[in-house]
Amino acid sequence: MIVLASRQLFEGQTMFNYLLVGLGSFCGGLIRYWVALLFVSKKEMLFPYSTLLVNISGCFLIGIILGLYAKGHLSNEVKLLLITGFLGGFTTFSAFSMETVLLIKQGLIIQSILYILASVVLGLLATGSAYYLFK
Repeated sequence: MIVLASRQLFEGQTMFNYLLVGLGSFCGGLIRYWVALLFVSKKEMLFPYSTLLVNISGCFLIGIILGLYAKGHLSNEVKLLLITGFLGGFTTFSAFSMETVLLIKQGLIIQSILYILASVVLGLLATGSAYYLFK
């Protein structure tokens, strides 16, 4: 049964697609780490600027990629490399969740609410505007 499920999961996929996702994830993860290093501070976190920057820029980039893909300017392989791979490794929703919980744990309720609102609203605006600009 496991072999059948595995066969169905991987049917139609090529090793090249897996390499595209892996390469994209690797590059996205490295750039995410470099952005985090830009905001490194020995002080207690008062606001997670690096994660907000990564998530909003990731939303903007996904809008551009989807818009270009909708116009037929990008192949499925490039879309796989950039969206599933690169942006999957670059954006950090799990870090967003963790940092929100840490802000609440520190008693920084207003900052946590602002962070949630900024991440969601700016993320949606970035994705939507980039998509329509590049569509």
